[in-house]
Amino acid sequence: MPTEQLSQHPAPTGDLPASDRAARRAVTVFPLLVIAAGAVGLLWPAPFTGWAPAVPWLLGVVMFSMGLTLTPPDFTAVAKRPWAVGLGLVAHYVIMPGLGWLIATALHLPPQLAAGVILVGCAPSGTASNVVTYLARGDVALSVSVATVSTVLAPLITPPLTLLLAGQFLDVDAGVMVTDILKTVLLPVLGGLLVRLVAGRWVDRALRALPWLSAVTIAAIVLVVVSGSAARIKDAAALVVLAVVLHNGLGLALGYAAGRLARLGKPAGRAMAFEVGMQNSGLAASLATAHFSPAAALPAAVFSVWHNVSGALVAAWMARNARRER
Repeated sequence: MPTEQLSQHPAPTGDLPASDRAARRAVTVFPLLVIAAGAVGLLWPAPFTGWAPAVPWLLGVVMFSMGLTLTPPDFTAVAKRPWAVGLGLVAHYVIMPGLGWLIATALHLPPQLAAGVILVGCAPSGTASNVVTYLARGDVALSVSVATVSTVLAPLITPPLTLLLAGQFLDVDAGVMVTDILKTVLLPVLGGLLVRLVAGRWVDRALRALPWLSAVTIAAIVLVVVSGSAARIKDAAALVVLAVVLHNGLGLALGYAAGRLARLGKPAGRAMAFEVGMQNSGLAASLATAHFSPAAALPAAVFSVWHNVSGALVAAWMARNARRER
């Protein structure tokens, strides 16, 4: 979910400001909301099976909220650290798509599930990665920069990557996918940024509510996706969970390793872990539902739950180690 502006805080050093405490609570509660939404969609799917057309609009709300949290310094920060941001961007769009293809191939996933796993890997950074980096005592400025750039570039990168890696499993219309990402991701983000620039004083007053708005909206996306393929989940649940856990876990580990090998420092390594391992699974679910099938959206729905649970756990472990090193 989009965060309040945390980029001015390199790492938490004491009591969190009220807005940051709100973000932390939202990240903590978020997996529970998503689990509850998924359970409802699985056990009582009938009332929600016709809601699939609402998913792109719901995602637009999430991305508009993300745009509201951005400020010009977030973009100027990219120019100040082009090497680190570039490395994070390359690591994100090489490691996760590559892992998605490898896992889908190694597990011999059915075509719909394989395309779904790969699509998750080709999505931009997860919308909760900034707060999780903050809680891990990581380099939040780097996290915000990588997340912002990966989201802005998603219309240019996600469709061709999906075509390249998932095209062997299913037909992929990359051109239409570009249009969909522009409508559901880039335009809402730019709209939110414009509103922040024009009405920043009023937006600042609403920042505490944005993580909760995003959490509820993403939970609604999961509810719709799960309800649309409830029967298939029971047949493929174990296989999907295994693929998602491997994808996310290896992404976190390789992202951290990339940052450390590049000698960016431990805080930057923590940021890289979450910027690589956490994906915008809401976008992946929306694209999978629109371009493939509800079954292809299953990996994204499971990823929505798991990467926030694993992210919170890994952040707590990293923060504990960081305190010991002080």
